[in-house]
Amino acid sequence: MLSNLIDRIKLPFRKDKELYLSLRQIIGFYPHDISYYKLALMHKSMYKRNAKGKPVNNERLEFLGDAILDATVGDIVYRHFPGKREGFLTNTRSKLVQRDTLNRLAQEMGINQLILSSGRSSSHNSYMGGNAFEALVGAIYLDRGYDACMEFMRNRILAQMINIDKVAYKEVNFKSKLIEWSQKNRVRIDFKILKQEKDKTGSPVFRYQVMLEGVEGCDGEGYSKKESQQLASKLTLEKLRKEPQFIDLVFAAKTNRTKMEEEPVENVPTTEQTADDFIVLSPEVEAHAEAAVEALNRKSKKHERRSPMYRDNDATDDSQDAKANDKADTPIDNEMDNRLNLDDKEFDLSHISAREQSREDIIAAAEAAAFGE
Repeated sequence: MLSNLIDRIKLPFRKDKELYLSLRQIIGFYPHDISYYKLALMHKSMYKRNAKGKPVNNERLEFLGDAILDATVGDIVYRHFPGKREGFLTNTRSKLVQRDTLNRLAQEMGINQLILSSGRSSSHNSYMGGNAFEALVGAIYLDRGYDACMEFMRNRILAQMINIDKVAYKEVNFKSKLIEWSQKNRVRIDFKILKQEKDKTGSPVFRYQVMLEGVEGCDGEGYSKKESQQLASKLTLEKLRKEPQFIDLVFAAKTNRTKMEEEPVENVPTTEQTADDFIVLSPEVEAHAEAAVEALNRKSKKHERRSPMYRDNDATDDSQDAKANDKADTPIDNEMDNRLNLDDKEFDLSHISAREQSREDIIAAAEAAAFGE
């Protein structure tokens, strides 16, 4: 109170008396160092430089004010909504400090009328007012400190000009709302850029169009990608609510896409089993069986060509020859066998029989021997 009284007494002797009065109406108190506030209202389009040749504008104060705004508004939101989750608090703070809100505040408080610019930039639908508001908060911090910034935001802004409860529960992110709708309905959404150029003042201009399943939605133009996409999303949401034919086109396109993406249904496999499809014969078994069959056939044909009267004599001769061979075995032959180290198992001839066997019997015996190993 005493400080404000002293500043009011000094006011008639101030050089920038009108600026002091205007700032008093905006921030609620008289500035101590007017140079901070002059810099906060200096737009970069003025191209003003100091004695060292460095540009003089409000961009640095804008950076500082942005950080102070996040801190003060975060504190206020935290205390205003006890028990609320972090996501809710973050979303509410973002709504309060977003550029659209700050632009509206700058317009309502008369900050835009105090901004020094080249004139051509004022017609541009940019965030010049919101940037100046942030720079003004930075000037208050340098001039009066953090407590003055907190008092300004709590008592001047959030208590008089903004309904914090209404802002907290109001959905303003139209792009997120449209994306959420598309995800719930499994509709493909894209943002197609139609134009990216610069206007007469050299500022960038963007135009985006919403595409739902390839169907053209509404488009929006803005001085940033976010602004143009938000506008396009808002108009598309309104079109979806007001025009049922548009929704029908979108879902018809979705149906055609899903039909094309369906995978062909394969035939159900049969349950019938082919005979002996589980038996696998090794090449050695098959070769052994074939050789045995051929030997048996040769022996059978040779035996059939002999006269019956000689068949018994042959058998008798064979037995006598075998007895003679047994008697003819000498110690020398036994010594030779031991030297060669012949293994009885390796030369086992028990599987050879004089009985005539069919081809099927021979193959069965060979398979039994192979699987028995």
